[in-house]
Amino acid sequence: MKYAVVIERGPTSYGATVPDLPGCVAVAETREEVERLIEEAVAFHVDCLRKDGLPVPDPQTLVTTVDVV
Repeated sequence: MKYAVVIERGPTSYGATVPDLPGCVAVAETREEVERLIEEAVAFHVDCLRKDGLPVPDPQTLVTTVDVV
């Protein structure tokens, strides 16, 4: 499964969230690090849901970008 990930740059760090997996987040000093951490967080989150016998949400969020002139 592929989940959409939102990465936001803050004044001193990067944060990542997964809209389809509430509570699945990561924070790091660099974009590369936050991408690695959120990948690990998604795997852990899904594994925990399965171990607890809870449903794993299907990815629903669509991502696109727009150009503003």
